[in-house]
Amino acid sequence: MYSAQITRANPTLIILLLDQSGSMADPFGGGEQHSSQTAARKADYVAGAVNHALHDLVIRCTKTEEVRNYYYVSIIGYGRTVGSAFTGLLADRQIAPISEVADNPARIEIGYKRVSDGAGGSIEMPVRYPVWIYPHADGGTPMCQALRQAQSILGQWLAQHPRGFPPTVLHLTDGESGDGDPLAPGRELMSLETDDGQVLLFNCHVSSRRANKIEYPEDARVLPDGFARTLFDISSPLPENFLGAAQQLGVHAVPGSRGFVFNADPSSVVQFYEIGTSLTGMAPHIWMDT
Repeated sequence: MYSAQITRANPTLIILLLDQSGSMADPFGGGEQHSSQTAARKADYVAGAVNHALHDLVIRCTKTEEVRNYYYVSIIGYGRTVGSAFTGLLADRQIAPISEVADNPARIEIGYKRVSDGAGGSIEMPVRYPVWIYPHADGGTPMCQALRQAQSILGQWLAQHPRGFPPTVLHLTDGESGDGDPLAPGRELMSLETDDGQVLLFNCHVSSRRANKIEYPEDARVLPDGFARTLFDISSPLPENFLGAAQQLGVHAVPGSRGFVFNADPSSVVQFYEIGTSLTGMAPHIWMDT
């Protein structure tokens, strides 16, 4: 299981499911006081992490200056509305091949990266950053509706790719579902499958509770509240052949570890996306065609 070859003829799908409710305008820190007036909002940092993950996917799929469609991407945002979170020329697209993602950022930003000057010092070099997703924070938390929309997209994908590597859904939320219990739609989503295994659902819970960070646990009893345990229950166990790859990324993962992070800080959010978008390409017996 989870050993299907990822090729242009048999690609895989990644869905990024983003809580864009009003509380995402709050700063990281679980309600703690910040001395800086410029502390990043959750929505800002999540958008940055998503853009970073998409850029990384583009680079990984680039061979001899061609972006090859090993991955297709869907981004669902939910807050006041539920729908595609793509912007620019990709706005309202439910699924886009990674080559179209590469060709259609909403804008290019110029930043600076500090590098060695070769003489013991450092200099700042300009770096171009593509932007596909803008920060958004408005409305309630229609999580069940968002999970059902992801399930609909997955159903269409699986009908066309029944033998491919199972799709991965990366869900980030900072609040409790506002439209019902997500347990049933989450479990229904996780029950979908290809010949190679069930859909993988990973959850990253940015809690407002002041509690220690918990990453990839194997037991829900370590979690501090019922909602965290609900998200744990709809988080996929890491497949056995992922464990070695996870450890290479510095992730503490053991048999039974779930794809779940509680009380994530900014670095955990970045790692969450890196793990979810990297493991498919790193797991044993998975390769990309030349």
